[in-house]
This record gives sequence, C-alpha cells and structure tokens, in this order.
Amino acid sequence: MDSPSSERTPLAATAADGAKIVIVGGFGVGKTTMVRSVSEIRPLSTEEVMTQAGVGIDSTGGVQDKSTTTVAFDFGRISLDERLVLYLFGAPGQERFWFLWDRLFAGTLGAVVLVDARRIEDSWYAIDRLEHNRVPFIVALNRFEAPAHTHEEVREALSLGPDVPVVDCDARERASAKEVLISLVDRLYTLTAAREAAS
Repeated sequence: MDSPSSERTPLAATAADGAKIVIVGGFGVGKTTMVRSVSEIRPLSTEEVMTQAGVGIDSTGGVQDKSTTTVAFDFGRISLDERLVLYLFGAPGQERFWFLWDRLFAGTLGAVVLVDARRIEDSWYAIDRLEHNRVPFIVALNRFEAPAHTHEEVREALSLGPDVPVVDCDARERASAKEVLISLVDRLYTLTAAREAAS
C-alpha cells in the first residue's frame, strides 16, 4: 500500500491557489482511508471506536467488520503542482452525522462521491445534498474487489447526467486517490471554462 511520508511536508512558497474539496459517501466506503492515503501532511482524524450506543441506529450492512467511525470530519492536504493546493475534508458517513454535511459544503469548489459498488444505494443522499447545494462532483468507485458493476450501470443506478465523470479507484493507494482528485480538478476547470465562454 502506498502512503505519504510520515514527515511533515511544508507548504511550498510558490503555492498561490487553494481549493476546498469534500469527500462524501455512505458509511464505510473509504473516505477516511482516501484522505489518509493521499494527504501530504499527517491528517486530522476524528475517527472513534464504535460502541453499543450505535447499535440499532447505525446501518452497518456490508461493513459488519468495521470497528471505527468518523464523528466529525477528516482533514488533509495535497499539492497538485507548485501553485495549486487542495484542502481535503472527509465527511462522516453515518446518517446521524449528515447534519454536518451542508456546513462542510460551505466554500467547497467540488466533491468526490466515493461509492462502494456493492452498496450503491448508500450514495443517494450524498448526491442529493451536493445537487441541492450546487456543488460540482465526480463519482469514484472504490474497488474493494472485482468490479460488480460497469460505469454505465452505476451511472444509470444513480441517475447521473452524462457530464458527471465516473472513475475507478483504490482509496488505499496514494497514486489512485491522487488520480481521482486530478479528475475532479479537470471537471472544475471544464465547468469554469464553459461558464466563461457562455458569459
């Protein structure tokens, strides 16, 4: 598994542009893992051990072996080039923490909807809230195992427009997670260029 250096990486003196990116999705899809794998600094995590208090409240279908959960958000940072820095916020996936999402979306340029193809329905709420808040997003299929669905099947199941990119990833691997973020940045540039051309 690829991982960034455990040493602190100072922010480059040439960094001029920062963008806030949110990673959202259902419970246990790999949001914390993605932030950890790609962050160039030691990420801030609010992951806690799950207790009996969540029994009957938290839906753990498909992730019964999961023993921890994010209770606020994860935070990391990655420099895509000499000037552009992404500040990453991983949103909590449990329904009882969804009230935090709209606040996390404030000031966000774009989002990654991380999807477990075995539990596609867990992605509906994330997409609904992003569309409500008019936050551009891409969908990243976190491949825990052999693909269960094609991109087109996922696109149809989530009622995604043809302009919303769907990409594969392995949230455990730094290079793969970075490619997802680059895909999101490409989408944001495309949307910005289209708006400028129309004005």
